[in-house]
Amino acid sequence: MANIPVGAVREEKLLVTGEVAIDFLGLEAARVLSTPHMIGWMERTARNLAKEHLEDALDTVGTHVNVAHMAAALIGTHVTFRAEVTSVEEKRVNFKVEAVDEFGEKLGEGEHQRGIINVARFAAKLAEKRAKARA
Repeated sequence: MANIPVGAVREEKLLVTGEVAIDFLGLEAARVLSTPHMIGWMERTARNLAKEHLEDALDTVGTHVNVAHMAAALIGTHVTFRAEVTSVEEKRVNFKVEAVDEFGEKLGEGEHQRGIINVARFAAKLAEKRAKARA
């Protein structure tokens, strides 16, 4: 099913813009990368790493996130997201994830787990769920 090697690593970069920054503090100078976007990019990096090693009919979905947001990333700076496979257990892939800004400061780190799915079967189950919800 999956041949995802333990120790495999992927990095992706993001330019922090207003679209991924908080805006609820009321001051433009206080806008930084939001926690949900940081976690989303950690998940995306892990997903893309797993996908490199899966058959075309397969993909992954997030099943667990345990992440600390430790520092702020300024608008206009680049953040590097890193995912490393720490273990593969049947249909579960576990990752160490982190985010580091362009100054080398660690913004966040933690663990993430993704479940391997057959996309067509997953879609069929969702169709069944929708049909039950409408009944």
